[in-house]
Amino acid sequence: MVGADIIQNKRIERAIQRFGERFLTRIYTEKELSYCGSQKAEIPCLSARWACKEAVLKAFYIEFGYVIKFRDIEVLGTRGQPAKVNLRDKRARELLGGREIVVSISHERDYSIAVAVIR
Repeated sequence: MVGADIIQNKRIERAIQRFGERFLTRIYTEKELSYCGSQKAEIPCLSARWACKEAVLKAFYIEFGYVIKFRDIEVLGTRGQPAKVNLRDKRARELLGGREIVVSISHERDYSIAVAVIR
């Protein structure tokens, strides 16, 4: 199953300006915030993770009919390597069984995009 999402980086920037820490801690894990905070392009990094979480959520819902919360989808990355998804929701991990979620994320100045495949 495939899920995809694209987001305008300004939307995430505005949400952070408007809601601050409340928004950040509701959506992102500590590891995600730490990683993106260490990047030169913090907003596009956060936006790409938003898009990835949406893509995973869509693919997961289509495949299993189960909704995962944003904070239960953790997008981990190391610069120069493909991102990986850690499902923090026990039921989601059970539904996934031995299958894996493969993601591809990208961002530029204005937009961030992600694709997730459950295989």
